[in-house]
Amino acid sequence: MTATAIAKAPESQISILHRISNIVSSDLGLDEILGEVIAVTLQATACDACLVYLLDRNSDERDLVLRASQLPHSAAVGSLRIRAGEGVTGWVAENKSPVVLASKAYDDPRFKAFQTLVEDTYEALLSVPLISGGIVIGVVNVHHRDSHKHTRDERNMLGFIGEQLGIAISRSQLARENERLMEETAEMRRELETRKLVERAKGILQLRYGISEEDAYFRLRNQSRRMRRPMKELAEAIILSEDLTRQPGAQAAQPGRAGLELRA
Repeated sequence: MTATAIAKAPESQISILHRISNIVSSDLGLDEILGEVIAVTLQATACDACLVYLLDRNSDERDLVLRASQLPHSAAVGSLRIRAGEGVTGWVAENKSPVVLASKAYDDPRFKAFQTLVEDTYEALLSVPLISGGIVIGVVNVHHRDSHKHTRDERNMLGFIGEQLGIAISRSQLARENERLMEETAEMRRELETRKLVERAKGILQLRYGISEEDAYFRLRNQSRRMRRPMKELAEAIILSEDLTRQPGAQAAQPGRAGLELRA
Protein backbone atom coordinates (compact mmCIF):
# COMPACT_ATOMS: atom_id res chain seq x y z
CA MET A 1 0.00 0.00 0.00
CA THR A 2 1.27 3.46 -0.87
CA ALA A 3 1.61 6.32 1.62
CA THR A 4 -1.32 8.07 -0.08
CA ALA A 5 -3.51 4.98 0.23
CA ILE A 6 -2.61 4.63 3.90
CA ALA A 7 -3.42 8.30 4.54
CA LYS A 8 -6.87 7.84 3.00
CA ALA A 9 -7.55 4.53 4.74
CA PRO A 10 -10.39 4.39 7.28
CA GLU A 11 -9.56 4.12 10.97
CA SER A 12 -10.18 0.35 11.06
CA GLN A 13 -7.60 -0.24 8.33
CA ILE A 14 -5.09 2.09 9.98
CA SER A 15 -5.42 -0.03 13.12
CA ILE A 16 -4.61 -3.13 11.09
CA LEU A 17 -1.63 -1.42 9.46
CA HIS A 18 -0.25 -0.44 12.86
CA ARG A 19 -0.66 -4.03 14.04
CA ILE A 20 1.19 -5.34 10.99
CA SER A 21 3.98 -2.81 11.54
CA ASN A 22 4.36 -3.93 15.15
CA ILE A 23 4.57 -7.58 14.11
CA VAL A 24 7.19 -6.90 11.43
CA SER A 25 9.36 -4.92 13.86
CA SER A 26 9.00 -7.46 16.69
CA ASP A 27 11.24 -10.38 17.63
CA LEU A 28 8.36 -12.87 17.93
CA GLY A 29 9.02 -16.55 17.32
CA LEU A 30 7.64 -18.33 14.27
CA ASP A 31 4.59 -19.85 15.98
CA GLU A 32 3.71 -16.49 17.52
CA ILE A 33 3.97 -14.75 14.15
CA LEU A 34 1.76 -17.38 12.52
CA GLY A 35 -0.80 -16.77 15.25
CA GLU A 36 -0.63 -13.05 14.49
CA VAL A 37 -1.11 -13.73 10.77
CA ILE A 38 -4.35 -15.56 11.62
CA ALA A 39 -5.50 -12.80 13.98
CA VAL A 40 -4.78 -9.86 11.68
CA THR A 41 -6.35 -11.69 8.72
CA LEU A 42 -9.53 -12.22 10.74
CA GLN A 43 -9.53 -8.56 11.66
CA ALA A 44 -9.08 -7.50 8.05
CA THR A 45 -11.57 -9.84 6.36
CA ALA A 46 -14.07 -11.02 9.03
CA CYS A 47 -13.63 -14.49 7.54
CA ASP A 48 -14.99 -17.74 9.00
CA ALA A 49 -11.68 -19.58 8.71
CA CYS A 50 -8.04 -18.92 7.90
CA LEU A 51 -5.27 -21.36 7.02
CA VAL A 52 -1.55 -20.61 6.69
CA TYR A 53 0.76 -22.83 4.66
CA LEU A 54 4.54 -22.52 4.56
CA LEU A 55 6.96 -23.99 2.04
CA ASP A 56 9.00 -26.85 3.44
CA ARG A 57 12.56 -25.55 3.10
CA ASN A 58 13.92 -29.09 3.41
CA SER A 59 11.73 -30.62 0.70
CA ASP A 60 13.11 -31.07 -2.81
CA GLU A 61 9.55 -30.95 -4.14
CA ARG A 62 8.96 -27.61 -2.37
CA ASP A 63 5.88 -28.92 -0.60
CA LEU A 64 3.54 -26.57 1.25
CA VAL A 65 2.82 -27.63 4.83
CA LEU A 66 -0.18 -26.49 6.86
CA ARG A 67 1.38 -24.60 9.79
CA ALA A 68 -1.48 -22.62 11.36
CA SER A 69 -5.26 -22.58 11.42
CA GLN A 70 -8.04 -20.55 12.99
CA LEU A 71 -10.16 -23.69 13.42
CA PRO A 72 -8.63 -26.58 15.41
CA HIS A 73 -6.79 -29.05 13.18
CA SER A 74 -4.34 -30.68 15.58
CA ALA A 75 -3.81 -33.74 13.36
CA ALA A 76 -3.39 -31.76 10.14
CA VAL A 77 -1.18 -28.87 11.30
CA GLY A 78 2.41 -29.79 10.59
CA SER A 79 1.50 -32.89 8.58
CA LEU A 80 -0.90 -31.93 5.79
CA ARG A 81 1.18 -31.32 2.68
CA ILE A 82 0.38 -29.83 -0.73
CA ARG A 83 2.76 -29.90 -3.66
CA ALA A 84 3.54 -26.75 -5.61
CA GLY A 85 0.93 -26.45 -8.35
CA GLU A 86 -1.52 -28.76 -6.55
CA GLY A 87 -4.95 -27.32 -5.76
CA VAL A 88 -5.68 -23.62 -5.46
CA THR A 89 -3.07 -23.27 -2.71
CA GLY A 90 -0.34 -24.88 -4.79
CA TRP A 91 -1.37 -22.85 -7.82
CA VAL A 92 -1.03 -19.60 -5.87
CA ALA A 93 2.44 -20.61 -4.66
CA GLU A 94 3.59 -21.69 -8.11
CA ASN A 95 2.20 -18.65 -9.94
CA LYS A 96 2.92 -16.08 -7.21
CA SER A 97 -0.55 -14.71 -7.77
CA PRO A 98 -3.76 -14.51 -5.68
CA VAL A 99 -6.96 -16.41 -6.41
CA VAL A 100 -10.37 -14.85 -5.64
CA LEU A 101 -13.45 -17.12 -5.63
CA ALA A 102 -16.69 -15.51 -4.42
CA SER A 103 -18.81 -18.69 -4.46
CA LYS A 104 -18.61 -22.43 -5.09
CA ALA A 105 -14.85 -22.39 -4.66
CA TYR A 106 -14.92 -26.20 -4.65
CA ASP A 107 -16.06 -26.15 -8.28
CA ASP A 108 -12.96 -24.33 -9.47
CA PRO A 109 -10.91 -26.69 -11.72
CA ARG A 110 -7.78 -25.97 -9.65
CA PHE A 111 -9.48 -26.89 -6.37
CA LYS A 112 -8.43 -29.96 -4.41
CA ALA A 113 -10.42 -30.95 -1.33
CA PHE A 114 -9.00 -32.53 1.82
CA GLN A 115 -11.41 -34.55 3.94
CA THR A 116 -9.72 -33.36 7.13
CA LEU A 117 -10.45 -29.69 6.31
CA VAL A 118 -14.01 -28.55 6.80
CA GLU A 119 -12.94 -25.26 5.21
CA ASP A 120 -12.90 -27.00 1.84
CA THR A 121 -16.71 -27.18 2.00
CA TYR A 122 -17.05 -23.40 2.38
CA GLU A 123 -18.32 -21.28 -0.50
CA ALA A 124 -15.85 -18.41 -0.82
CA LEU A 125 -12.05 -18.51 -0.93
CA LEU A 126 -9.40 -15.80 -1.15
CA SER A 127 -5.87 -17.17 -1.42
CA VAL A 128 -2.74 -14.98 -1.47
CA PRO A 129 0.99 -15.74 -1.44
CA LEU A 130 3.29 -14.96 1.45
CA ILE A 131 6.31 -13.25 -0.08
CA SER A 132 9.79 -12.42 1.20
CA GLY A 133 12.45 -10.88 -0.99
CA GLY A 134 10.32 -11.49 -4.06
CA ILE A 135 10.14 -15.23 -3.31
CA VAL A 136 6.99 -17.10 -2.28
CA ILE A 137 7.46 -18.71 1.12
CA GLY A 138 3.86 -19.70 1.79
CA VAL A 139 0.16 -19.09 1.23
CA VAL A 140 -2.68 -17.63 3.29
CA ASN A 141 -6.19 -18.94 2.59
CA VAL A 142 -9.27 -17.01 3.73
CA HIS A 143 -12.59 -18.90 3.78
CA HIS A 144 -16.21 -17.76 4.12
CA ARG A 145 -18.99 -20.32 4.71
CA ASP A 146 -21.40 -18.45 2.45
CA SER A 147 -20.88 -16.69 -0.84
CA HIS A 148 -18.82 -13.57 -0.29
CA LYS A 149 -17.79 -10.89 -2.71
CA HIS A 150 -14.30 -9.86 -1.65
CA THR A 151 -14.00 -6.09 -1.77
CA ARG A 152 -11.07 -4.33 -3.32
CA ASP A 153 -9.99 -3.20 0.15
CA GLU A 154 -10.03 -6.80 1.41
CA ARG A 155 -7.95 -8.02 -1.52
CA ASN A 156 -5.45 -5.18 -1.18
CA MET A 157 -5.16 -5.58 2.57
CA LEU A 158 -4.65 -9.33 2.39
CA GLY A 159 -2.04 -8.84 -0.33
CA PHE A 160 -0.27 -6.34 1.94
CA ILE A 161 -0.44 -8.80 4.82
CA GLY A 162 1.11 -11.46 2.60
CA GLU A 163 3.99 -9.19 1.64
CA GLN A 164 4.76 -7.68 5.04
CA LEU A 165 4.24 -10.71 7.26
CA GLY A 166 6.06 -12.88 4.73
CA ILE A 167 9.16 -10.86 5.64
CA ALA A 168 8.58 -11.41 9.37
CA ILE A 169 8.04 -15.14 8.88
CA SER A 170 11.16 -15.51 6.75
CA ARG A 171 13.24 -13.64 9.31
CA SER A 172 11.91 -15.85 12.11
CA GLN A 173 12.62 -19.01 10.09
CA LEU A 174 16.18 -17.82 9.51
CA ALA A 175 16.65 -17.14 13.22
CA ARG A 176 15.33 -20.60 14.08
CA GLU A 177 17.66 -22.19 11.51
CA ASN A 178 20.63 -20.28 12.92
CA GLU A 179 19.76 -21.50 16.43
CA ARG A 180 19.58 -25.07 15.17
CA LEU A 181 22.96 -24.77 13.45
CA MET A 182 24.52 -23.27 16.57
CA GLU A 183 23.16 -26.13 18.68
CA GLU A 184 24.48 -28.70 16.20
CA THR A 185 27.90 -27.00 16.17
CA ALA A 186 28.02 -26.97 19.98
CA GLU A 187 27.04 -30.65 20.09
CA MET A 188 29.77 -31.53 17.57
CA ARG A 189 32.31 -29.69 19.72
CA ARG A 190 31.17 -31.58 22.81
CA GLU A 191 31.43 -34.90 20.96
CA LEU A 192 34.92 -34.02 19.70
CA GLU A 193 36.04 -33.05 23.21
CA THR A 194 34.67 -36.33 24.61
CA ARG A 195 36.40 -38.31 21.87
CA LYS A 196 39.75 -36.64 22.64
CA LEU A 197 39.39 -37.34 26.37
CA VAL A 198 38.43 -40.98 25.78
CA GLU A 199 41.37 -41.47 23.41
CA ARG A 200 43.78 -40.08 25.98
CA ALA A 201 42.24 -42.19 28.75
CA LYS A 202 42.52 -45.32 26.59
CA GLY A 203 46.22 -44.62 26.08
CA ILE A 204 46.72 -44.33 29.83
CA LEU A 205 44.90 -47.63 30.46
CA GLN A 206 46.94 -49.39 27.77
CA LEU A 207 50.18 -48.40 29.44
CA ARG A 208 48.88 -49.00 32.94
CA TYR A 209 47.46 -52.49 32.37
CA GLY A 210 49.38 -53.61 29.28
CA ILE A 211 46.20 -54.11 27.25
CA SER A 212 45.14 -53.37 23.69
CA GLU A 213 43.33 -50.23 22.58
CA GLU A 214 40.15 -52.25 22.05
CA ASP A 215 40.31 -53.73 25.55
CA ALA A 216 40.91 -50.28 27.02
CA TYR A 217 37.78 -49.00 25.27
CA PHE A 218 35.67 -51.93 26.49
CA ARG A 219 36.85 -51.37 30.07
CA LEU A 220 35.85 -47.72 29.89
CA ARG A 221 32.50 -48.54 28.34
CA ASN A 222 31.67 -51.34 30.81
CA GLN A 223 32.66 -49.21 33.81
CA SER A 224 30.53 -46.38 32.45
CA ARG A 225 27.54 -48.71 32.37
CA ARG A 226 28.20 -50.19 35.81
CA MET A 227 28.61 -46.80 37.47
CA ARG A 228 25.95 -45.13 35.31
CA ARG A 229 28.33 -42.30 34.57
CA PRO A 230 29.23 -40.81 31.18
CA MET A 231 32.44 -42.06 29.60
CA LYS A 232 33.63 -38.46 29.52
CA GLU A 233 33.55 -38.28 33.33
CA LEU A 234 35.47 -41.53 33.68
CA ALA A 235 38.02 -40.40 31.12
CA GLU A 236 38.50 -37.11 32.96
CA ALA A 237 39.01 -38.97 36.27
CA ILE A 238 41.62 -41.28 34.72
CA ILE A 239 43.48 -38.36 33.18
CA LEU A 240 43.39 -36.41 36.45
CA SER A 241 44.70 -39.43 38.34
CA GLU A 242 47.53 -39.85 35.84
CA ASP A 243 48.42 -36.15 35.99
CA LEU A 244 48.56 -36.25 39.80
CA THR A 245 51.00 -39.17 39.80
CA ARG A 246 53.32 -37.24 37.52
CA GLN A 247 53.66 -34.42 40.04
CA PRO A 248 56.84 -34.26 42.15
CA GLY A 249 56.53 -36.37 45.31
CA ALA A 250 53.52 -38.33 44.06
CA GLN A 251 53.32 -42.03 44.93
CA ALA A 252 53.87 -44.63 42.25
CA ALA A 253 50.84 -45.27 40.06
CA GLN A 254 48.62 -48.08 41.18
CA PRO A 255 45.83 -49.76 39.19
CA GLY A 256 42.33 -48.69 40.21
CA ARG A 257 43.42 -45.30 41.59
CA ALA A 258 40.90 -42.46 42.01
CA GLY A 259 38.21 -44.95 42.95
CA LEU A 260 38.05 -46.43 39.46
CA GLU A 261 38.44 -50.18 39.39
CA LEU A 262 38.34 -50.66 35.65
CA ARG A 263 37.57 -54.32 35.24
CA ALA A 264 37.58 -56.09 31.93
